[in-house]
Amino acid sequence: MSALTVVLALLAALSNASASVFQRRAAAEERAHGVGARGALRLFAHLLRRPYWLAGSLLLLASTVLQAAALAGGSLSLVQPLLTAELLFTLAVGSVVFGHRPDRRTWLAFSALAAGLALFLGTAAPSGARTTASPGRWLLAGAVAVGVVAALALPARTVAGAPRAALLGLASAVSFACTAALLKEVMGRLSQGVGAVLQQWPPYATVVAGVTAFLLLQGALRAGTLAASQPALTLGDALASVALGWALFQEHIALGVRIVPELIGVTLIGLGSVGLARAPSVSGAWDTPRQPSEEAKRP
Repeated sequence: MSALTVVLALLAALSNASASVFQRRAAAEERAHGVGARGALRLFAHLLRRPYWLAGSLLLLASTVLQAAALAGGSLSLVQPLLTAELLFTLAVGSVVFGHRPDRRTWLAFSALAAGLALFLGTAAPSGARTTASPGRWLLAGAVAVGVVAALALPARTVAGAPRAALLGLASAVSFACTAALLKEVMGRLSQGVGAVLQQWPPYATVVAGVTAFLLLQGALRAGTLAASQPALTLGDALASVALGWALFQEHIALGVRIVPELIGVTLIGLGSVGLARAPSVSGAWDTPRQPSEEAKRP
């Protein structure tokens, strides 16, 4: 496990968390702009004038660069689970941006998540055998991924609020995991030369998957609070990435006697995520800007 890979992945998680908080801040301040494609275009035009939304977009770009650097030297099964730390960074950054201090219950939930992540990665020791995957593996994995995203995104149109945010967050997670896998494929082919890589399909498939993930993320952020979308987004990304790493790049995690602490780690991650979703300080209006009190408004 490379220390540089871990640092780059954690910096990518910090950028992702800041991007989600900033864009949620911008989305929360926007009124409804109608439904359908026209309403979405009007909303997008308004968001382009929001400094928080633009800052979030730039941070997403920075996160992609950091993630690509991490994937160039580490396995998909290591880098993407590390991005679960995004939940921790979301709490810290969101507390500053929205002006709501987390309570003890929230910190305990995040402590459980952090401990579970460290325990799982420390005992599982994810490793990879390949830097690229065969076309046949990509065809099968791509078909399954498209089916999963469609199965999550289509039902989301029939619900509202937290269920919609969770479904779109999970669909976005699978799309982000596919983007990361494609990005690893691109980085693995760079030895052929940039010009040769640009004549192949992976860079363009990466863009399509990334744009899809980005649009689904915007829908999740607009549909409900971070408490509904963020656990599904980060944990779904980690689990989907482990599956893709195994299916595409023949990555594996240590099992045998290590499966016991691994399961304990996964359990702690799950408990921490559930605790986050139920914690008073991250439910309701936690991720909406704090309004000044009437006394503060008086001259």
